[in-house]
Amino acid sequence: MAHMKLPVSLLGAILASILFSAAEDRLPPTDSAGKPLNLGFEEGSLAGWTASGDAWGKQPIKGDLVASRRTDMRSGHVGQYWIGGFEVVGDAGTGTLTSTTFKVTQPWGSFLVGGGDWPETRVEVVTKDGGKVIHVARGVQSENLARSVIDLRTLIGREIFIRIVDERKGHWGHINFDDFVFHAEEPKFVNAAPPPAPTAELKPDEVKFAGLPPNEAVKAADLPAGFEMSMFAAEPDIVNPISFCIDDRGRLWVVESHTYPQRAKDGEGQDRIIVFEDADGDGKAEKRTVFMEKLNLVSGIEVGFGGVWVGAAPYLMFIPIQDGDTPKPAGEPKILLDGWGYQDTHETLNTFRWGPDGWLYGCHGVFTHSNVGGPGTPDTERTRINAGFWRYHPTYHQFEVFAEGTSNSWGIDFDEHGQLFAEACVIPHLFHVIQGGRYQRQAGQHFNANTYDDIKTIADHRHYVGANPHGGNGKSESAGGGHAHAGLLIPQGANFGEWAGRILMGNIHGQRINADVPERKGTGFIGHHGLDLINFNDRASQVVDIRQGPDSAIYMIDWYDLNQCHSPKREVHEYTKGRIYRVKSNGSKRARVDLAKQSDSDLATSAVSGDAWLRTHARRLLQERRIDVAKIRSVPAKDTNGRETNQALYSLWAEHAVNGTDDERLTAALKSPGEYERAWAIQFAAENRQVSPALRAEFSRLAKDDKSSVVQLYLASAAQRLPLDQRLPILEPLLARADASDHNLSLMLWYALEPVVGADGVAAATLLPKVHIPQLQEFIARRMASTASR
Repeated sequence: MAHMKLPVSLLGAILASILFSAAEDRLPPTDSAGKPLNLGFEEGSLAGWTASGDAWGKQPIKGDLVASRRTDMRSGHVGQYWIGGFEVVGDAGTGTLTSTTFKVTQPWGSFLVGGGDWPETRVEVVTKDGGKVIHVARGVQSENLARSVIDLRTLIGREIFIRIVDERKGHWGHINFDDFVFHAEEPKFVNAAPPPAPTAELKPDEVKFAGLPPNEAVKAADLPAGFEMSMFAAEPDIVNPISFCIDDRGRLWVVESHTYPQRAKDGEGQDRIIVFEDADGDGKAEKRTVFMEKLNLVSGIEVGFGGVWVGAAPYLMFIPIQDGDTPKPAGEPKILLDGWGYQDTHETLNTFRWGPDGWLYGCHGVFTHSNVGGPGTPDTERTRINAGFWRYHPTYHQFEVFAEGTSNSWGIDFDEHGQLFAEACVIPHLFHVIQGGRYQRQAGQHFNANTYDDIKTIADHRHYVGANPHGGNGKSESAGGGHAHAGLLIPQGANFGEWAGRILMGNIHGQRINADVPERKGTGFIGHHGLDLINFNDRASQVVDIRQGPDSAIYMIDWYDLNQCHSPKREVHEYTKGRIYRVKSNGSKRARVDLAKQSDSDLATSAVSGDAWLRTHARRLLQERRIDVAKIRSVPAKDTNGRETNQALYSLWAEHAVNGTDDERLTAALKSPGEYERAWAIQFAAENRQVSPALRAEFSRLAKDDKSSVVQLYLASAAQRLPLDQRLPILEPLLARADASDHNLSLMLWYALEPVVGADGVAAATLLPKVHIPQLQEFIARRMASTASR
């Protein structure tokens, strides 16, 4: 699609339609002689400011030093100079920087602020008479400066001053500032800084224990009625468990993390993989096998296709298994992908899960920067990721980013309809993850600068109290334990009763397993605050991963360390403890299982089971065997007595896994009465990014007529994977009838539409009057204006 310039007259109309102010009425405060004050530091000094403490040496900063030390942020300052609290002394300095007083001459003011979100790192606007603080602003744990707007209408004629305060050392213990100006009209900024949450005095949580022997730890835990917990394994048999998976025999493959928090020199890693087996089903492992040692900074593991998939930055590796009662490696690890970053060693590739589509999924944190590709791939052909969710196909050996954003996610799982959910830290804790989605980030910018807005949390609550996430650590018992989460499981199966479908996640500072209750709304969900599944009542307990096992048992690995935060200093971490728990409903018994010995027909039946563990493992084994799709289609439908069943959906997943979803099968699925079956048929049709004309015609039909919001969402997602000249026949009917209140759909439509607007301004101008969602009208106009002005 050729780039087309817009006529000047049309450009003017577009600019007039943009729904935000460019805030051109920048009026600098002046002294009594009318000389502009040094409130933007363009004199290259602190002239007019009074400094105390040791935080302001060699300030102001000239130029964007942020961009030179990290790739995910920019200073965003105005002019040449700004106050960069970290750039000289890091987070070690404290003090105040106070401006001269000046008269308020306009009804509005604004300034740029960034840095830490602590109450102790802030910018205050203060009255000269009385010293009253009339405005406070903080950063959002980002170096990127954002505009804070001040209402000064009641202060015109009075004198004020600015006080930049840094009273904190350590993590994000600094403040950034620049460019105080007045405005004659209320300004509107796209990058407006959020108002700080009110502070309050928080009382420390009272936790019964701070370290217990393994047998006492089980007794101390509180569980809901109907559940029981056993110590599956503990130190010295397991130490520092960081990741685990469960194989087709129900054995646990657990990574012991001895190398963390610093990657060792090549060949000197001390991590290892241990296989635990509970042969008699009593909830305690009797057999322990060391599978492999001397691995380096391992953070993710999964089994399948004859081997073990291991994430050990900078590598994603595959280790073949010589299976049997005592598994051992059948060869050396093979590097499948390299370029994974480990700048922040608790945000590396992690939490591997097999998806309904046959791909291997994983998470990636925001402060680690990766450029991923097969060994030897040039940088220009690699895929960047620094916050988000990725997937890798085990037989096609394709890698791609599934969605981007959030923070240090260390937990994902799929619900009964294949909807992906993820937990996060520091920022709000729960997200519904859609293919191609862009989500709220803890820091940094999206790779596409024209994103303009991103999808927010689905949670209607938070798990911490107080003004900022870190400030609630150890003080958030009433809200759920704290801001940091790891491990996520959505239990599925009849044995879980009312707990089936809830979203379970480990709470690091709260020594518990939180539960959110998802409620369907529009294209997505609302996550309501549910009762905790477990409170361990032990400050040392830190569950970092959760899995469903055979017979609906839940398994959890516990890092078990009184130090509850990441630190690059090895001496602050405990290296002699570790726990694995099994939780199940009272009275249920675990039978011995080995799905690999099942026939193809039996596996096909298991692949449509309501039990998530059974279904996922059976589907993957069918994929490994590449069985004839007819065996899956021959599984008799269950007698549901008129009740809705997911069997047709699960059958579609299994058929796709064995390459059995051709155009004919997908066309039939697109006409299914099940909305999730239609939705997944859309995703499968766009899997290879080359959708046949017949299927594209079906997409257009669904975009016009299908009443399901889920189907509309999947169409918007799939449109991102199509060539630009094939998108509008799908997007136009969706834009004409999309629900403006559904933030998922509006933004997913924008992510698919944005490059179309950028490529063809004339077509976009024709489209603009047909769009009835104000947010998208703004975005289209902004994108057209940015393209036309070049």
